[in-house]
Amino acid sequence: MSGAKARSDAPVAENVSSGGHGSAAPTRDRKPGGGVLKRLKSRRSQVESRPVTEEELRTKSGHISPEDVLGLRVATRGYLCKPEDNIYNIDFVRFKIRDLETNTVLFEIAKPPHSVLSDDDEEHGEGDGTAGRFVRYQFTPAFLRLRTVGATVEFTVGNRPLNNFRMIERHYFRDHLLKSFDFDFGFCIPSSRNTCEHIYEFPQLSETLVRQMVECPYETRSDSFYFVDNRLVMHNKADYAYNGGQ
Repeated sequence: MSGAKARSDAPVAENVSSGGHGSAAPTRDRKPGGGVLKRLKSRRSQVESRPVTEEELRTKSGHISPEDVLGLRVATRGYLCKPEDNIYNIDFVRFKIRDLETNTVLFEIAKPPHSVLSDDDEEHGEGDGTAGRFVRYQFTPAFLRLRTVGATVEFTVGNRPLNNFRMIERHYFRDHLLKSFDFDFGFCIPSSRNTCEHIYEFPQLSETLVRQMVECPYETRSDSFYFVDNRLVMHNKADYAYNGGQ
């Protein structure tokens, strides 16, 4: 955790359930425990593709590409790939969100080593292919006032190299696209552990929209699509509430 003291109105994550063009080169800092931390900014220029529906992508012949998901106008109801499509054994093991202006840690979680599904997980639907692919967040309303947030992810790679590893993350409130982020991880060597921090620059939201997002928990959703060599290999989902502390 960060050593910075949280302000009394600092946004916090209270609960979680697991279930460019013109872009600058990533900066690198030394991690406290050694190794290199890459900081990645979203592509500055992002051209939306022609509108496409989830149903069209499900029936498409061939693999799903970044251009395909950039055409989605609403959050998907299901997943556009299967867990077994992750042939590279990409495994996200740690995740942290911080306010870059104050360095306040807002949320942090780590995957237990050698974790496996328990019988209880199976009973609660965590063995149906969504386990590890869905996260539910609860923040305070102050989170919606933040301008720049850093999300640090640590992940391991199997015995295959990752070429052109890329994530496209699209955030929606109801049927309205709030923001689309596009990050290039680049190349990852086989059997490696990697850490990077995605820099999220949030759009300024109207007071009316902020009020609606607070009053309608979990109607804010996101799809995170992961590509290797322009082929979809992972799809994670999340939903968000901003009524924490009320």
